[in-house]
Amino acid sequence: MEFFQQAYREANGRKKPTSLREDFCGTFAVCCEWVKSDKARQALGVDLCGETLQWGRENNLSKLQSEEQKRIKLLEQDVRKRNRPMVDILAAQNFSFWLFKTRPQLLEYFKIARSNLKAGGVMVMDMMGGGDCYTEESIDKRTIKKGKRGFQYWWEQASFNPVNADASFYISFKFADGSKLKRAFEYHWRFWTIPEVRELLEEAGFSESHVYWENDDEDSDDYGTWARGTDAPSNPSWICYVVAIK
Repeated sequence: MEFFQQAYREANGRKKPTSLREDFCGTFAVCCEWVKSDKARQALGVDLCGETLQWGRENNLSKLQSEEQKRIKLLEQDVRKRNRPMVDILAAQNFSFWLFKTRPQLLEYFKIARSNLKAGGVMVMDMMGGGDCYTEESIDKRTIKKGKRGFQYWWEQASFNPVNADASFYISFKFADGSKLKRAFEYHWRFWTIPEVRELLEEAGFSESHVYWENDDEDSDDYGTWARGTDAPSNPSWICYVVAIK
């Protein structure tokens, strides 16, 4: 929420955003946090999967106050549809737009995303990259919490095709009782690069786009904050935000 507000403020001065659209929203946790953050805020969540949306209704929406629930609208549909009302912020998170594997497909989505924004609206996406992200059969294992309720999270980089940039990734879990959920989530994406995405955003009609990098200097007062940048170190693995302005 803090970064969305920062990106919008830096595009529009001190004006505060009130409406948000979450494309590929899944269980629409972002929508829920958005309406909780301010009584004037409205959210629209869009996703193709009815089962996932229903999980969100039962486990996320149900925890909100009734007044907050009324400020969330959910659409079970393709994100490549124009809807009203238009919004201040469109969030396409978790690399979800990478499921569009060709330039025409992604350009079509960016054009429609732009049409769903108000004047001065911003589209916020995250991107990842670095040499380590192309390593096949690589598994990053992390312990999220120890003890009886603890579990391990496994991020598997299964394959990468350098000819067309097709890549497959999986998430698995191992629990304290020894049970596992193998490849509980799977992602089959095109591994887009920042220049490709920014060029397509320009073709789609966005007036400008910016790349935000996180300050990872632990000795800096700005540690953990995000700032626009035109160059960055070639780290083996990185995550950034790309923000496009209508």
